[in-house]
Amino acid sequence: MSTAILTGTPVAGSPLEADLRTLGFDVRTANDPASVAELIAGLPAQQRIAVVDPRFVGHLHALRLALTDPRFPAAAVPGALTVQPEARPALTRAVGRIPVGAGTAHLTDVLTETLTESLDHDAVGLHRVELGSLVATVALTPARREEAREAVAAVDDEAVRLRTAVKSRDGFFTTFGISPYSRYLARWCARRGLTPNQVTTASLLTALIAAGCAATGTRGGFVAAGLLLLFSFVLDCTDGQLARYSLQYSTLGAWLDATFDRAKEYAYYAGLALGASAASGKGGGDDVWALALGAMVLQTCRHVVDFSFNEANHDATANTSPTAALSDKLDSVGWTVWVRRMIVLPIGERWAMIAVLTALTTPRIVFYALLIGCALAACYTTAGRVLRSLTRRARRTDRAAQALADLADSGPVAELIARGARGRGRAGSYLAPVMAFLSAAVLLIWVIFEDDPSSWLTVGVAAASALLAGAAVARPLKGALDWLVPPFFRADEYVTILVLAARADVPGALPAAFGLVAAVAYHHYDTVYRIRGGTGAPPRWLVRATGGAEGRILVVTVLAAALSPSGFTIALTALAVVLALLVLAESIRFWVSSQAPAVHDEGEPA
Repeated sequence: MSTAILTGTPVAGSPLEADLRTLGFDVRTANDPASVAELIAGLPAQQRIAVVDPRFVGHLHALRLALTDPRFPAAAVPGALTVQPEARPALTRAVGRIPVGAGTAHLTDVLTETLTESLDHDAVGLHRVELGSLVATVALTPARREEAREAVAAVDDEAVRLRTAVKSRDGFFTTFGISPYSRYLARWCARRGLTPNQVTTASLLTALIAAGCAATGTRGGFVAAGLLLLFSFVLDCTDGQLARYSLQYSTLGAWLDATFDRAKEYAYYAGLALGASAASGKGGGDDVWALALGAMVLQTCRHVVDFSFNEANHDATANTSPTAALSDKLDSVGWTVWVRRMIVLPIGERWAMIAVLTALTTPRIVFYALLIGCALAACYTTAGRVLRSLTRRARRTDRAAQALADLADSGPVAELIARGARGRGRAGSYLAPVMAFLSAAVLLIWVIFEDDPSSWLTVGVAAASALLAGAAVARPLKGALDWLVPPFFRADEYVTILVLAARADVPGALPAAFGLVAAVAYHHYDTVYRIRGGTGAPPRWLVRATGGAEGRILVVTVLAAALSPSGFTIALTALAVVLALLVLAESIRFWVSSQAPAVHDEGEPA
């Protein structure tokens, strides 16, 4: 239970007290700053506290936005403010600073505004709610009260609540094909007490059933898989809309939403590959595990580009460029906005394409379309970001450099090399991305074009690649293109595993590699969402225990050189299981016990 303090005598006939109780507040009254301070001091330390002017007139949803949103330590609208436990000391100080005596009536007459201004100056992260068409005001006279009530009656706050439950920026298919009805599904869930996390879990289960249908290898199974995948995406949209509709934001929810999206998509790829193999046994298909793994690698690398670029520029100063200015101009031409959003093949368009092609064609055609579409999207987005980075005059912060270093996922070998190379390059130059590119290029060219990459020579090339990787992260990653370092490392690791498994040319090698890349990719996504949640990267012991990117590459190349193809397959499977158990155990422990600020992801990448 939270507590709302009415700072004066309640207005007769006002629905305010009933509204506050509807929002879950226990209502108390206090007539002056001293009694407000006394009430606050007597409340449990873990309670949220609201201070509300009894003359408040406004929409219930305006109060809901101001008083119940868990994302902000303090929030306010005219006539009402709230603080969560971490901001309560600031509220106590604000109340204590209000002078008592002659000439102070203007400070206590509208006490909520005085306290709001004081909290704003106290730098506690006060959030002033943008009301839009909603009404929230303090009516000081009967005439003002009647006028405010008319303004409230003129706006349907439930319609506003439904409209704002939908993300303001989304893909074309999601905006026009899903959101017009999924918002009503979100309201239906809210009225039955369902939580966003429950809807997220239902979406995951639906997608896993879809993957199971695809794995049957029958036309009926493929049709059912396509339909279920689309329904899973409807639920995926609904969980975020439910969170915004009912203000049920949480760090755990943001993590579940993001990681389950990846789990659903990659499990579906595996289902398609299994279905193709099943059809192959009936003489109707072929083995597409290499394509499935390639699609997962490409999609994951696209996301790493998104994450790295965004983190590098999250708090950069002087963050402007002619390319960004051109993009802003194009935003004023409506149709170009939708075209550019569709070009990047975001999750809505991508899942719709996968679902339709699954129902109508074969897994091989699905993967060909997916690889071509994602490759073109990756070229478009990466080229645009490189141009922005080269033309902008931005100064990267230590926080951004640390985030990129965490995303690089360097292990003990790279750390050792970096310590030896430190001081031999200039931070902010192009040395880091060049070294990272060479680290990836040297190894990938070798394993792709060498007749027998499963050799000790490949281990030597992998060691040289690790040397270059260590040199790439030897200095703070503050250069214009240093955000490319993590994507180069991801491509190096994932593609090396893919090629070595494919070249082993034995049954089971590619599925084992798929499992290994999935486990490693989960670790990398987990790192991203920890950084986004403001809690920093996973502990260094976990990164060292998993070997880091360069360490895992060395282990895989040694296994390929030392073991027979069938032994290599068994070793990949064992490595995948061990890594999955390690990163999942630590990740689940962290997120279940996380005290990170409440968030809900609004910028899910393509």
